[in-house]
Amino acid sequence: MTRALILGGTADASLLAAAIARAGIAAVYSYGGRTRAPADQPLPTRIGGFGGVVGLADYIHREAITHVIDATHPFAAEISRNAVAACAETGTPLIALERAPWDKSPVDNWIEVADVNAAVAALPESPARVFLAIGRQHIAPFATRPQHTYTLRFVDPPEAPLPFAADVIVSRGPFTLDRELEMMRARGIAWIVARNSGGDGARAKIDAARALGLPVIMISRPELPERQRIESVAGIMQWLGHRICLGA
Repeated sequence: MTRALILGGTADASLLAAAIARAGIAAVYSYGGRTRAPADQPLPTRIGGFGGVVGLADYIHREAITHVIDATHPFAAEISRNAVAACAETGTPLIALERAPWDKSPVDNWIEVADVNAAVAALPESPARVFLAIGRQHIAPFATRPQHTYTLRFVDPPEAPLPFAADVIVSRGPFTLDRELEMMRARGIAWIVARNSGGDGARAKIDAARALGLPVIMISRPELPERQRIESVAGIMQWLGHRICLGA
């Protein structure tokens, strides 16, 4: 009998959980634990890390998991690497639900960089208003550029003092193009730092930057081990041996 483990935390993971629940497939949805109030899921849910490769492999054995679906954020490299290793160790089929990265259009003004430190180095020397759309775990290096005025956006209010003064927006996406345009205009945003997440849920800020002619420092995705990947929930359902239910 199929018993799937969804490594979740993304909008696509929630869509997959809904489709799996409608199909009556036994599954567990796992959150990494970074968000204090994660969205409810229609499946049994666990929150927190597994304890590395060994802990994840043990969980797969203990819970009789037959399939693992990595639907984490494309930049959640550690859990994705651990999933590849744990599934290889246990002989468990693994697939990634992962949207293709965004492509740069001829009218986009992107500065493409490899990582957060390179993004810091790509900022201008003169003071500017910068929107850091990269998540709270990655903002500390920007403290070395204190001349800038930073806007941050988090799902939860910060629990600890930030490493620099910033305008903090607490809000949960997805965000529309109109809302992003309004936010950027109201705060006089001149630069955007973003990760190339792909998909539609986080794209509005990129479209807003294009509409306003703003430069975007775009951080490329981390390199991950080879694994099978599919871009759609319907594709994952087929991989599980089920046709997607109407309404998914």
